[in-house]
Amino acid sequence: MAADPASATVPVTGWGRTAPTSAHVVRPRSYEEAVTAVRDCAAPGHRGGIARGLGRAYGDAAQNAGGAVLDMTGLDRIHAIDADGGTVLCDAGVSLHRLMEVLLPLGWFVPVTPGTRYVTVGGAIGADIHGKNHHVSGSFARHVLALELLTADGEVRVVERGTDLFDATAGGMGLTGIILTATVQLQRVETSLMSVDTERATDLDDLMARLTATDHRYRYSVAWIDLLARGTAMGRSVLTRGDHAPLDALPARARRTPLAFRPGQLPAAPAFLPEGLLGRTTVGLFNELWYRKAPKARTGEIQKLSTFFHPLDGVPHWNRIYGRSGFVQYQFVVGYGKEEALRHIVRRISERGCPSFLAVLKRFGDGDAGWLSFPMPGWTLALDIPANLPGLGAFLDELDEEVAAADGRIYLAKDSRLRPELLTAMYPRLADFRSLRARLDPRGVFRSDLSRRLGL
Repeated sequence: MAADPASATVPVTGWGRTAPTSAHVVRPRSYEEAVTAVRDCAAPGHRGGIARGLGRAYGDAAQNAGGAVLDMTGLDRIHAIDADGGTVLCDAGVSLHRLMEVLLPLGWFVPVTPGTRYVTVGGAIGADIHGKNHHVSGSFARHVLALELLTADGEVRVVERGTDLFDATAGGMGLTGIILTATVQLQRVETSLMSVDTERATDLDDLMARLTATDHRYRYSVAWIDLLARGTAMGRSVLTRGDHAPLDALPARARRTPLAFRPGQLPAAPAFLPEGLLGRTTVGLFNELWYRKAPKARTGEIQKLSTFFHPLDGVPHWNRIYGRSGFVQYQFVVGYGKEEALRHIVRRISERGCPSFLAVLKRFGDGDAGWLSFPMPGWTLALDIPANLPGLGAFLDELDEEVAAADGRIYLAKDSRLRPELLTAMYPRLADFRSLRARLDPRGVFRSDLSRRLGL
């Protein structure tokens, strides 16, 4: 690829900061430059390219060893907003944070947000992200009406929802092409605040019973879970649920600017922190304090959007707290009726003493049409683990086997180490995805470290 002031060969890693590989990072500033970059990637002997947004995929999905990585954050225009119908047409490089800044004053909110607002619209579609409202609203791609996709032949295609190409792209980890624009249906809100109920659950069974009985009352629901607790306290949790606060629920002062969006921010985490900072002792102490400080039951607390949805966004570069070795984010889902598999996995994690202070359990609703979309009806558990924990790889391999045996799956946007032989069992539309990819991109122009590792 020709030298360019907007490109460089640099180490690239995921948010977990494990397994960096070097790639030629290109930063297109126009659709024409993106087309040129893709055509360069198609040259004989080239190791292809993959789109990258804000780098919040935890594993190797946006890395491409020896090839090109196309940083799409320079394409970040909001083209049109329908303030009556609640739709937005924007470039794929626009972040959810930017959409919130622009749309909340108009009374609209993004339909789905993960635990960070610093993801791009293109990344949200490519990973088909989910949030605390999946049991009600599904994943992000369900709310995408159409998109423009730059394919391996250098052509830009308009892709509408309900087509095979749309379903392969939603959750397809950038391997069908580069998303240039998307039209997204939004969520109407009266305020930029949340009305939140919080309660403690004494153990895993208590938590699952509470979620099963009352989750339908809430748009958003998530439980922080203590994975170091053992015995009768195994799986003790803090359950947080809520909805967008109506105007009449706000105190008088807040009603003056009900749609203001002012997320706070703390100082960034230091660039270098000692290894072992988040060990069993420190995480165990944190988990004890976090559980004890939570109310046994509290209803109707008014919180900022950023507090409810994105607490870690308040600490820039929070991933540095794991030290140079980084961390593994592990997320799986098992279907309803497979609760014993979930219990067994939680018990094994607890007995193994995996120090995770960012562990959450949620319920998924109906799955979406994306062939490689992660959510399916069931229970999903996500946890972070320091990458230097002895024996971690072998332990997670064993958990993968249990997830597969329970007809569950691993989330590809967070994966960095799944064995490829388990993928077919986890994703039944995998053969269709590979077949479409072979027809659409026979030379393998779009590639990533993830696609090579898993044979996607």
